[in-house]
Amino acid sequence: MKKLRLNYRVVVVIAILALIGLQLIWVEKLPAYLRPGLCLNAYIANTADGTISAIDLVRLAPIATIAVGSEPSGLRAHPTRPEIWGVSSAAGVAWVLDTRTNSIVAQIPTGAQPFALDFSPDGRRAYVASSGSNEILAIDCASRQIVARGHAGQRPWIARLTPDGKTLLVSNHDDSSVSLLDTKSLAVLGVVEVAPRPEQIAIVPDSSKAFITSGGSSQVSVVDLRRRVLLANLDIGGVPDDLDLKNDGGELYVTSAAAHGLVIVNTETNEAVEFLLLGMAPTQAALTADDSLLFVSDAAAGHVVPVAIDQRKVARPIQVGQQPGPLAFTPGGDMLLVADTQSNDLAIVRTATGGLITLIPVGAHPRDIAIKEF
Repeated sequence: MKKLRLNYRVVVVIAILALIGLQLIWVEKLPAYLRPGLCLNAYIANTADGTISAIDLVRLAPIATIAVGSEPSGLRAHPTRPEIWGVSSAAGVAWVLDTRTNSIVAQIPTGAQPFALDFSPDGRRAYVASSGSNEILAIDCASRQIVARGHAGQRPWIARLTPDGKTLLVSNHDDSSVSLLDTKSLAVLGVVEVAPRPEQIAIVPDSSKAFITSGGSSQVSVVDLRRRVLLANLDIGGVPDDLDLKNDGGELYVTSAAAHGLVIVNTETNEAVEFLLLGMAPTQAALTADDSLLFVSDAAAGHVVPVAIDQRKVARPIQVGQQPGPLAFTPGGDMLLVADTQSNDLAIVRTATGGLITLIPVGAHPRDIAIKEF
């Protein structure tokens, strides 16, 4: 009888140790953002209903729906403050969302049709291009006051800062040019003619060169920012949709739904060096922090395509919702978030395995994603 009791105790001890071991393994394999004590939210701009959906990425559940005004877009997480900034194009305002309370704490009139904003490297200023009023604004992030005004060309599309923080680039949609402005005074430093209807801008890390998509041709313009001249208009075989730079700036990845693929550009020689066929309508992309994988959303096929950059290999697509668009990684890159613009949900994908974890409902026609840890 004593021997049986001893065996029973041994079994119980082994079972407890096994459970502890499994728990440790489970915790170790959790993505960084799921570890206890973390507060990490995703914010999704819903253009059709004028709201922002706040998603708790620890519990993988919606926590709030915030009204911000018609056609919200341009979401950006403030680099130092617990805030998400964005614009409402139809309302003509920039707004500030406090991530601690999930409430709007400021609305700043910008003029007609702002589409995006950008922050200075120190987070003290935000810059907005107002497409409908042909005006560029600098906003003090602490006081929420407009501290400088400038002008670019006709229908300025977006404004982007160079990494050194010295120059503001503005793509002028209606006069096919890019304006270079001083970030302090917003005085015009130069204007460079580029391919028709310039839109997206990517700037290399040393601030020496910019690449600009054309919304009216199959070209990407290359601009020398030091000499303020056009270097080339690269034909990529279809209207370019998105630009993603490698961290060292050596390669640029251009997605094009019209070309059904990905064009790889050597940024030193300004040449399109390779093309990868991806699918029906590859549009937006996101690159992992180590530059190993590029995930591309295919708006027509309902999936995301992983591309191994070094091997130039296209992996098996990951099925998500209907008409996937914007993508974003959680800190550390454990999870990929994909906004599905037709099925109105947010797909959560495990980056390492490519497995779909869940779909979370959001508002109507989600367009932009911003992530904030606080």
